[in-house]
Amino acid sequence: MKRILVAYDGGEPAQKALRAAMELARPFDAAISVVSVVPQRIGRSPTDPWDDREVHATELLEAKRMLVEAGFETELIEPAGDPALSIERIADAGGFDMVVVGSRGLGSIERFLQGSVSEHVATHAHQTVVVAR
Repeated sequence: MKRILVAYDGGEPAQKALRAAMELARPFDAAISVVSVVPQRIGRSPTDPWDDREVHATELLEAKRMLVEAGFETELIEPAGDPALSIERIADAGGFDMVVVGSRGLGSIERFLQGSVSEHVATHAHQTVVVAR
């Protein structure tokens, strides 16, 4: 295992995913890249005003700080688009061996209404996927 991609949004599940990625990377001396996707949707307001690039940039800097403190260098990736599809596309294009995502613990109704990024990535990505809980 050489490359790990971590999906990060600053929340507690994402922080668990980042810690899990560090534990998995250390024995293999694997590189860790962190992605934070700015969601874009079709419609009158394609981006959520509370979920913009500035918010994601801040989250990525937080993840980088945590990684640097733990002795890792990292690549930060900040695309815009559908979060699950963007994570899958980046994992394929970047030659990642593993994707680590956090689980927000959505109930069945919430998953139906919002969709679960971790569930979608776990069932569609071509890489090994670890869902941190």
